Amino acid sequence: MLLEELLRFGQALLRPAALLEACVLLACLGLAWGVVRLIRGREPQPGSIWFGEGVIGGVLFPVLALLLALLARWLLTLPPLEVPITVFRVVLPILTSLAVIRLVVRVLHKLFPDSSVMRIVERSVSWIAWVAVVLWITGVLPLVLQELDAIRWKIGGAYVTVRELLEGAITAVIVLMGALWVSSALEARLLQGATDNLSIRKMAANALRALLLLVGLMFALSAAGIDLTALGVLGGALGVGIGLGLQKLAANYVSGFVILAERSMRIGDIVRVDNFEGRITDISTRFTVIRAVNGRESIVPNEMMITQRVENASLADSRLLLNSVVQVGYGTDVEALIPQLRDAVAAVPRVLADPAPAVLLTNFAADGLELTIGFWIADPENGQGNVRSDVNLAILRFLNRQQVEIPFPQRVLHAKPVPAADLVPGAGLAAGQRAGA
Repeated sequence: MLLEELLRFGQALLRPAALLEACVLLACLGLAWGVVRLIRGREPQPGSIWFGEGVIGGVLFPVLALLLALLARWLLTLPPLEVPITVFRVVLPILTSLAVIRLVVRVLHKLFPDSSVMRIVERSVSWIAWVAVVLWITGVLPLVLQELDAIRWKIGGAYVTVRELLEGAITAVIVLMGALWVSSALEARLLQGATDNLSIRKMAANALRALLLLVGLMFALSAAGIDLTALGVLGGALGVGIGLGLQKLAANYVSGFVILAERSMRIGDIVRVDNFEGRITDISTRFTVIRAVNGRESIVPNEMMITQRVENASLADSRLLLNSVVQVGYGTDVEALIPQLRDAVAAVPRVLADPAPAVLLTNFAADGLELTIGFWIADPENGQGNVRSDVNLAILRFLNRQQVEIPFPQRVLHAKPVPAADLVPGAGLAAGQRAGA
């Protein structure tokens, strides 16, 4: 039967109507390419799911080509043309498979760019789609579906066939991919251009993604033929599990939404948690990422951010006080030096004029007079070590110009007096001999 079907298909391709179909198909593909190119513009959009890296690298091209091919096939079957369909019988399954593969691949690449498991899923979807196309074109697909319909077993009070499970799985994949796609697009739109309200937008994006995934999962389970009323028992068991074994995980998720809602910590704040200081780069539903100035990143569970003391250097005011210490000799006129030293520190670019720098005599040290210089900066996210270095260099240049001594460590040695008898050579040895005799 398969051989006969292939022979009939080959004879149909030799008819003049097949040439007309091919020309119409090329016109549909060219029109789809032109529309995508016009919408996309001249600049590439490598991060876009619709467009991808090239004109035909995204989802829009196969979807638009499929819609145009369906419209063209419908028009060719209308009178007075009534063209027998041959080429479109092959092309439509290919375009459908290409659209499904592009959708799955682009969405998974966007959401999980570095996941090796997603690569396996992509290849599996591609193989399944192309095998289905081959079966569809050759006419074997209806026979396979009939055989799959004959394989059934009883689950509870209903009978389930293999065909229903496969169709439900395919529908579930498409629905979940669509939900992930929509959530990714909405999250990118919410976070675009966010500055001071980035935390609120991040919370809204996380909640929106969770809601869309929940709705997509419900649709997928319904499409797979699973009775949603049976999920009540599962929901109760899940609640018990969260209350007992998953309480830490649940606490982290709740703490993440509390942090984002209260805005006690925001993305970009300079914080210190458990002796680790850095800038918050991301607040997810389970953990917070803190990046130090040396490039190291700390992943802190959100529960720790709620239950422990957290130092936030930029919660209400981004200005930060820094200190530097220097010693001068005891003979220095400190009263005249302090105003000049304060002016030298104030000339450093990142040091704020209000509040102004302060120079205090804080200690009578062993080697000299200890001066503590305090100054304020408004941009701690740009680094603290670099501005402290600039202030120290300004202090050093000023003291060198004024010829002010920066004292070295000094120590006083006391020599114990030596008895006169020990200074005569051999005196001690003679006295010892006489005492032995």
